[in-house]
Amino acid sequence: MPGTIAAIGEPALLDGFRLAGVEVFTGSTDEEIRRAWTALPKTTAIVILTPRSARTLAPDLADPRSPMTVVLPS
Repeated sequence: MPGTIAAIGEPALLDGFRLAGVEVFTGSTDEEIRRAWTALPKTTAIVILTPRSARTLAPDLADPRSPMTVVLPS
């Protein structure tokens, strides 16, 4: 069974990903972004991040148990 693809970040940058079936978790502040990270389904395999989300989550992304991440270009 394939894993879930999710995206975390500002709504204006991620809304189009819903059309492709990506589960979008919106957040504009550091707190909202961290909350979205902890709310990811256990089946998440890939997370698309906005540049702001990547900066906020940098310490969490270093954990080898975290899902694979891809950062959108600035």
